[in-house]
Amino acid sequence: MSKTILVTGSTDGIGLETAKALHEQGHTVLLHGRSAQKLAAAREAVTATAGGGEVDVYQADFSRLGDVARLADEVAAKHAKVDVLINNAGILRTANEVTEDGLDIRFVVNLLAPVLLTRRLLPLTNASSRVVNLSSAAQAPVNLQALAGKVRLSAMDAYAQSKLALTMWSRHLARQLGSDGPVIVAVNPGSLLASKMVKEGFGVAGNDLSIGVDILLRAALADEFASASGQYFDNDSGRFSNPHPDGMNDRKADELMDAVDAMVEV
Repeated sequence: MSKTILVTGSTDGIGLETAKALHEQGHTVLLHGRSAQKLAAAREAVTATAGGGEVDVYQADFSRLGDVARLADEVAAKHAKVDVLINNAGILRTANEVTEDGLDIRFVVNLLAPVLLTRRLLPLTNASSRVVNLSSAAQAPVNLQALAGKVRLSAMDAYAQSKLALTMWSRHLARQLGSDGPVIVAVNPGSLLASKMVKEGFGVAGNDLSIGVDILLRAALADEFASASGQYFDNDSGRFSNPHPDGMNDRKADELMDAVDAMVEV
């Protein structure tokens, strides 16, 4: 059965390849990107595949939460249901590391944006829907002062902290929603895949993107994830496992979400 699937950060890398694969399977694919030019190219690339699903495009800069809210409103205005949300958009290195609000861009794009987008789209989901959050093998304890923009971190430290925070939120949200909500999973798609982020951040070509595309398709659609809400899948080991120990600490997750709630208005 055809599903409506939103893939954020789908103008290149694993996001684009996942969108193409979903379209080939006949699903309606909603593409997101920051650049209108890249979005147009991505739409052309996706529609060129042999699938028959509809393809929509949505432009938003995830370093601006107002853009994220607008994107959610635009999706809701056109679609009565979102079957799968893949929170893939992410950032590691960039020339402008601090947003207009004085926050580290890694925390905004990698954590606050998916939290806000997911919350605003929850009314379009049900118990059969899924939210797939792109985590990473790079995970580090979250400094709440850094999240609030009061402490500056290196690019890699901020990235690792934002990815653990995203993983902690995934488990927290799954506990909140219970069986009435969509399946919420965090997935490390594989280390050092051949994405633009890896090439620019680490100076290596990276591993085959299909490794990550395969696990995202499984997380979005396969039965093995149907009862996995709140869990973390590590594609480096090929199994469900525990993230960094802080990711299993409910008290730290509650403290993190108190801080996030103060920064994100729905």
